[in-house]
Amino acid sequence: MATSIPTPGTLIKGKPMLEIDEETLNSGEKDVCCLFLFSSFTGTQVFCRNPSCVAYTYDDMIMMPGHIHFALHDVDTKSRLTRNITLKTPFVSSPMDTVTEAKMAIMMALQGGIGIIHANFTMEEQAAEVRKVKKFKNGFITDPVCLSPEHTAQDAFRIKADLGFSSFPITDTGEMGGRLVGIISNRDTSFIEDPMVKIKEFMTPRESLIAAKEGVSLADANEILKASKKGKLPVVNDDNELVALISRTDLQKNRDFPMSSKDEKNKQLLVGAAIGTRPEDKVRAKALVEAGVDVLVVDSSQGDSCFQLEIVQYLKETYPLVDVIGGNVVTPSQAWHLIQAGVDGLRVGMGIGSICTTQEVCAVGRAQASAVYHVAKFARKHDIPIVADGGIKSTGHITKALCLGASCVMMGSMLAGTDEAPGEYFYQDGVRLKRYRGMGSLEAMSKEGGEKRYVWEGKSQTAVKVAQGVSGAVQDKGTLRRYIPYLTQGVRHGLQDAGISSIRQAHERLYDDKLRFEIRSPAAQKEGGVHGLHSYSKRLY
Repeated sequence: MATSIPTPGTLIKGKPMLEIDEETLNSGEKDVCCLFLFSSFTGTQVFCRNPSCVAYTYDDMIMMPGHIHFALHDVDTKSRLTRNITLKTPFVSSPMDTVTEAKMAIMMALQGGIGIIHANFTMEEQAAEVRKVKKFKNGFITDPVCLSPEHTAQDAFRIKADLGFSSFPITDTGEMGGRLVGIISNRDTSFIEDPMVKIKEFMTPRESLIAAKEGVSLADANEILKASKKGKLPVVNDDNELVALISRTDLQKNRDFPMSSKDEKNKQLLVGAAIGTRPEDKVRAKALVEAGVDVLVVDSSQGDSCFQLEIVQYLKETYPLVDVIGGNVVTPSQAWHLIQAGVDGLRVGMGIGSICTTQEVCAVGRAQASAVYHVAKFARKHDIPIVADGGIKSTGHITKALCLGASCVMMGSMLAGTDEAPGEYFYQDGVRLKRYRGMGSLEAMSKEGGEKRYVWEGKSQTAVKVAQGVSGAVQDKGTLRRYIPYLTQGVRHGLQDAGISSIRQAHERLYDDKLRFEIRSPAAQKEGGVHGLHSYSKRLY
């Protein structure tokens, strides 16, 4: 009989529930019959003691259930993106031109994740997308657009059309730091018929404004806004010079999205951006940092190159306060080179995305479950989180990636069909679709900066573009307002069924050899999905 040990917490007939001890569980290494009796394997057994030299995908793996001693709402989905950035939900949108622009990045951050703005923009366009995210939700707005009393209503209308907001503080100089003389809002401009009328004619003057003094805390400033029932609260110093602005709409966003990813200083949404490895990307990085980007992702299909090592070192030396994610990598040796260069996070995956043909075209890559496990295990020794990039087709895949050592998952096709993804919907055979393409497709490489991920040189003999991706379409998934909560709840269910109450605990159990797996046969994989029905409909939420 197996030896048992008491487990604190759950009681059976008033006594601690007993568990099989580790020695008995692991005795199968010597006793094949015993191994099949308990029928579970540790990550070490599956991936390291692997005499058949087989690499595994997410579908190959299944986790063994664990004891549930906590409620679903107790499952903590908080996890690290990089050394210094922690997200409340472990979701990252991929830097692809059919996935992540400002609209996607904003909603990802509001839902607790983060979006990485793609680099198929001009430098100026990409920086503008970053600014849109940073200005969407602010605590203290330290650089608001200001106007002077001598500006006209037409100036206000133009800025509203360009930037999307209609309230402006009015200073004597028309700039931040000038003496506050008034404010205008949408109600001040709604009935203006003469666009050339000067702002001083219709603005709300300073004596009618409620303002906070410099040094006020964000919590106190928010209380003043609530009490005053105003839309904006200027913050001024002792000389009545404007030093910041607070918006009531941001209070509403904070209430509606309590898990949003924000920086600690200004309470602005977190956002990342992709850059390449060419010399001109140093200029692009400068523009992105000036726009307020929180993390730079060096975007390369094969991250272990002298080009990436050079730019990572440059970025960390030049912008030490901005985190850098390197990649893509699939082996510990690749990861080690980038860790030495100074990366704060690693992106893992090569040739496994639904629209990626790298493994087919280049014969290089790795099955994603094996890649995530081996790189995560090595990177953990250096306190570097990893992002599992690609191969995600369900909440089950997300849960498996996290339980194999990933701290976050990066998704492309999973998010490409949402309302927030770039592009327009179209119908084909009665199905509502959106375009989705790999960044290695010829269509994507024809765009600004698109070839940088796959083509390093401009010499004529090596400048021929070889497609490493395809273009296609994905089905409509609705808005992220509903889709991300569905993904989050699915991950909570998966972790709970495995007896795991947090992503951190999943990693601890993985490396303590307490998390158990099995390898599924093709028949088992078929059995684990929908089968045996003449027809069925599948609704996600």
